[in-house]
Amino acid sequence: MSTFRSQERLQESLNLLTTLLEKQRVIEALTHKQESKNKELVEALVHRQNLALLQRKLRDLHPADLAHIIEVLPQADRLVVWAELEPYHAAQVLLESSRSVRDWLVAETERPRLVALLGQLDPDDLAYISDSVDPEIVAEVYQSLDAREQSLFQSTIAYPDGSVGHLMSPEFVSVRDGRDLGGALEDVRRRGELPPHTEALFVVDARNVLRGALSLKDLLLREPSAQVSAVMSTDVVSFTPQERASDAARAFERYDLIAAPVVDERGKLVGRLTVDVVMDFLRRQAQSEALLRAGLAGEEDYFAPAWTSAKNRWLWLFVNLLTAFLASRVIGLFESTIQDLVALAALMPIVASVGGNTGNQTVALVIRGLALDRLTRANTGHLLKKELFVGLMNGAVWGTVVGLAAAALYGSVPLGLVMAAAILLNLVVAAMVGCAVPLVLQRLGRDPAQGSSVLLTFTTDCMGFFIFLGLARAFLV
Repeated sequence: MSTFRSQERLQESLNLLTTLLEKQRVIEALTHKQESKNKELVEALVHRQNLALLQRKLRDLHPADLAHIIEVLPQADRLVVWAELEPYHAAQVLLESSRSVRDWLVAETERPRLVALLGQLDPDDLAYISDSVDPEIVAEVYQSLDAREQSLFQSTIAYPDGSVGHLMSPEFVSVRDGRDLGGALEDVRRRGELPPHTEALFVVDARNVLRGALSLKDLLLREPSAQVSAVMSTDVVSFTPQERASDAARAFERYDLIAAPVVDERGKLVGRLTVDVVMDFLRRQAQSEALLRAGLAGEEDYFAPAWTSAKNRWLWLFVNLLTAFLASRVIGLFESTIQDLVALAALMPIVASVGGNTGNQTVALVIRGLALDRLTRANTGHLLKKELFVGLMNGAVWGTVVGLAAAALYGSVPLGLVMAAAILLNLVVAAMVGCAVPLVLQRLGRDPAQGSSVLLTFTTDCMGFFIFLGLARAFLV
């Protein structure tokens, strides 16, 4: 199915559900206004009919589509849809939903139903969303698991969020290296089914140490008498549970992986990492970085109460307020200069704006380089030199353009020269700060995306005002 068709079907489903919800509200309002002995019976029949239509439609939808639809519905409509989901589908929706919406759904669900739907999850999936659930409820669900499932749950939550161990699945298919292909194929057939995204069997020795991988193609097409050890590939990309998930994601992209084994410090096979989980991780990471760059403290539900959304934005609004105040103090140092030459007040925002745009371009480039591991201690110096020359060239070109425009507009060649020099110097400053801020944040163990734009804007504004007004005081007044 094409992406366009998939999106089209999703939109059709959303429109249908929205129509059903609206129809239910209208009919209930009309029947409620009617004065009749059978009013309660009519309301019950209409309500039941609409819910039956809603339930049939919900059963046909993929959990990912259900999660998307729930996220775009206002909270009142969400509750109606959420209440009609069967436990299995509701549990899958929790997995597919964003953290903010998942937290809200969990908070709005009665304890018995929440326990029932959490019981539908695999141990690793339960561990994945356990941070959104009351520990007492998690403990109650945990007690309902058998010994093997409890062990899997404990092994998953033992690793921190953002690690390979937190994302890995215990579902994999392994085969001993001493088997022949015929025997290995019989072992696979006895399983009855294969875990999703299985393109190869992991080959282990008698101690469960990973030795290689046997592709399904070789398993089916090679001679049954051939030994697994002779056919398997030993060039296998594997990970340890302690590795960062972001590093694993880059490896999946680099080597076009569908699934990869996870081994412990002794090389023993303990799990598997799959491309669908990696894609979900990258999506969440990209959304988080976008929110951090925008100055949001965390993920925000689009239909959360206004008070909740307001608090989520306070931190960086406060930081912005402080930096804006400091920038205004820089301008205050040159009040007499501005009074003598009013044109400066109209021109100085241009200097700050151009510097901010240049710096943001550099910040985006550096953050991307850090995310893809293309920037190291060895090549950082080369990047700084290159961005310095880029800033100089752009400053010379656009400083000249803006300087000529200012000279023509105000009929003052000295003012045009000051404008050109300020643009040149501020673009150089912006390029250097755009490189330095993400690199310093990373060295300090912070997310390079968090606060980079705020710190950059503060620096380019302050330096732009200081350079421009300082040159104006020195050469024009």
